[in-house]
Amino acid sequence: MMDSPMKLVVVGAAGRMGQTLIRLINDTPGVVLHAAVERAGSAAIGRDAGDVALIGPLGVTVTDDPLQAFLHADGVIDFTSPASSVEFAALAAQARIVHVIGTTGCLPEHEDKIDAAARHARVVKSGNMSLGVNVLSVLVKQAARALEASGWDIEVLEMHHKHKVDAPSGTALLLGEAAAQGRGIDLADHSVRVRDGHTGPREEGSIGFATLRGGSVIGEHSVLFAAEGEIVTLSHSAGDRSLFARGALKAATWARDKKPGRYTMLDVLGLNSTP
Repeated sequence: MMDSPMKLVVVGAAGRMGQTLIRLINDTPGVVLHAAVERAGSAAIGRDAGDVALIGPLGVTVTDDPLQAFLHADGVIDFTSPASSVEFAALAAQARIVHVIGTTGCLPEHEDKIDAAARHARVVKSGNMSLGVNVLSVLVKQAARALEASGWDIEVLEMHHKHKVDAPSGTALLLGEAAAQGRGIDLADHSVRVRDGHTGPREEGSIGFATLRGGSVIGEHSVLFAAEGEIVTLSHSAGDRSLFARGALKAATWARDKKPGRYTMLDVLGLNSTP
């Protein structure tokens, strides 16, 4: 049965990522759009998903009933909101299918519920689905390990479009976590996300975050390692939203034959064993 096309559900189908996913699924061998879901009251409900994605009819009508949409599906791709992702995770667990989550801004209580769903679903969740960013995270971890905290300060800088609602971005946190792992410290105890007023000198060993918002920027991320007289910068620039969609499709097809559990893009890309 694995030779048959993977039947995928796109949730948040009328959003920017949802439309991008619909177009990419339509162009990608080995996967097929099984259903498209939007929130109740959306103007997209009842419309053809292909028309919503501006590629012409596909014969899939956008629905507000995820339970029905997940029936007979092989996987769901989800770039929505933390509350919605938790709801979809429970349904994916019930259906025992793949759930790829690119949603950012999840709190510990959301993560706990996603962990519970992963006992039955094959969950791939990442703060960023792109190949480049995940390779970057491995390099950041290695650099943080090699450059001692006593001599090198770490700052994570990110910029996104003006409509993004969470900060720091999921990618910035992913990179900050990679740096913390390289240093052998807990990110929550060492991150500095707000600087205002008389802050005093920078605390040694801290990992700073700077957030910029404006225009239509899809995603710019840099990790700076700053020492006396030199700066090392590792960075990634996203010029097209489809790179996240391509990563999500790769994650979905990779997870199709895996055991239930929670995975990341490092698992998908075979990078988790990287020191």
